[in-house]
Amino acid sequence: MKSTAEHGGEIRAGYDIIIEEVPAHSRVLDLGCGDGVLLYTLQRVKKIDGYGVELSAEGVSMCLEKGLYCYQGDIDDGLADYKSNSFDYVILNQTLQSTKKPEYVLAEIMRIGKNAIISFPNFGYYQIRLQLLCKGTMPKNRLLPYEWYESPNIHLLTIRDFLRYCRVHHYPVKKQRHYNVGGGGVSLPSTAAANLFAQYGMFVLDGEKFTASS
Repeated sequence: MKSTAEHGGEIRAGYDIIIEEVPAHSRVLDLGCGDGVLLYTLQRVKKIDGYGVELSAEGVSMCLEKGLYCYQGDIDDGLADYKSNSFDYVILNQTLQSTKKPEYVLAEIMRIGKNAIISFPNFGYYQIRLQLLCKGTMPKNRLLPYEWYESPNIHLLTIRDFLRYCRVHHYPVKKQRHYNVGGGGVSLPSTAAANLFAQYGMFVLDGEKFTASS
């Protein structure tokens, strides 16, 4: 999995929405935490007990410089060291699409987190569809700022894809927010509207309820 520290610009989209979702004094694990800005802000604003996992040595170094607890690791290799329901919130922000084993990563997140916050760029966004339709080339824009041959995004998905996945795997969705760069979370009247007009999707899943019913 490519380091989130290497593509930090779009990663920051939706920070305010995530911070709003996390209650004060929560125990939080941020997977693919990059330079640690989100985790640092949560500690400062919400007084959380925060931990991070980051692949790149550069990202880990930046986290440590901020006084964060962070260790270097690849979340595709597993999170077996963490006990079930050991965190109030596990965050996977703009990282799901770059994991090699997303099904495994999501299953582990639902196991170790009482709640999971998952966000990702929505490949169903209308401008992406138009570029594929009109130009016949893989999109390169603010949402997906890479050439096809260098992109860390190897498992692209849409908002509708993720909701279907949650239904199939019985992952309870507590809340969903959809947003665009430069804007806050927006409430769209249907999944179809969000799938077409939102650049990003953010979902809060109930890991505690899922593990209790498994």
